[in-house]
Amino acid sequence: MDGTETRQRKPEELALPHAFSPGRLSGASEDGPPTVSERHRVVSKPLGSEFSRETALSIGLQANTGQIDDTQEQHRVISSNLALIQVQATVVGFLAAVAALLLGAMSREELDFVKVELLCASSVITAFLAAFALGMLMVCIVIGARKLGVNPDNIATPIAASLGDLITLSILACVSSFFYKHKDNRYLTLLVCISFMALIPLWVLIVKQNPPIMRILKFGWFPIILAMVISSFGGLILNKTISKQQFQGMAIFTPIICGVGGNLVAIQTSRISTYLHMWSTPGVLPLWMKQYWPNPCSTFCTSEINSVSARVLLSLVVPGHLIFFYIIYLVEGHLVPQSKMFVVFYLLASLMQVTILLYLAEVMVRLTWHQALDPDSHCIPYLTGLGDLLGTGLLTLCFLINWLLRSEAGLDGISDPASGPP
Repeated sequence: MDGTETRQRKPEELALPHAFSPGRLSGASEDGPPTVSERHRVVSKPLGSEFSRETALSIGLQANTGQIDDTQEQHRVISSNLALIQVQATVVGFLAAVAALLLGAMSREELDFVKVELLCASSVITAFLAAFALGMLMVCIVIGARKLGVNPDNIATPIAASLGDLITLSILACVSSFFYKHKDNRYLTLLVCISFMALIPLWVLIVKQNPPIMRILKFGWFPIILAMVISSFGGLILNKTISKQQFQGMAIFTPIICGVGGNLVAIQTSRISTYLHMWSTPGVLPLWMKQYWPNPCSTFCTSEINSVSARVLLSLVVPGHLIFFYIIYLVEGHLVPQSKMFVVFYLLASLMQVTILLYLAEVMVRLTWHQALDPDSHCIPYLTGLGDLLGTGLLTLCFLINWLLRSEAGLDGISDPASGPP
């Protein structure tokens, strides 16, 4: 039996357990000829030597092993990935500032050029520093996970998503405060913007050392930009509702529901991508995944390893949100709606959001893989952006329905004593 035939047969038919490849430092786009991406061919080992079965328990607790063993390849992959991140961060930082200005214009706010310059400089520096910090953190996590024998797919992605907001907002607060104190110095913000733009050619030269990463730099912009646009609609919804009395507390719950959904779908996308890299080649779907729009039951209710992981991730939604809900109640109890019905709606909205995202992950990974594109680079931005939009929209409905029910019951405007969690 040749290698092609082996790749087109299910793991069970080969009498080998399902396997997952090493953690990945970046999504190498495969817009050229269908070849295995850089991160998946760092070290070549016998096919069965790295296989071990992932049960639902192991998926929930961590996962499995990977390979990034060659030191020279590590340095080349890491440097090119970090340089790619800096190019993307600089450009996206400017685009984020432009998007914020457009949203402000849609809200009919007056355009202040001092604020424009401050916003651009703050966005660029924040994106640069946050991307570098998170990039180095991911490098350490992936290499550390390899040494500890765990699967970075289940660890690096949620850590990056969770710490990403915290690190980015912290840096943004410090940087913007600094520039606001020196807002009278018009040349400072302009100099910062020009300096970071001037560094882009240097990062491009470093990226050119790694052809697969260079393809991302050329062709990987559309998913990032479109994902930012999609996510911005969620921000627009939040901006329109946050100041209204019936949506009090929504600002606290929004990052929770969006973050949890984004984390879980990113994990599933990364796992399916790894699965395809192990059992097929870019551009060719395995025989058991030929259907682009699979039956939802096959996504959640079969014994396939991707279906098992989907069920595990879905099972984490309710207990995870209950924990976050209780923490929010302890810290900001006066902003938590005092209604058990709201808790039910909130949990249902969370389940609906994650269910939709997990199914879309299965569909989008198959479609992008068929186009010989790397799913990590092209699917995760879309799905996290959709997660923000879905989370914000469904959360808005939860608050609105809760307010309407309380209004009909004559309870609007009445705050019950906060004696414990609802």
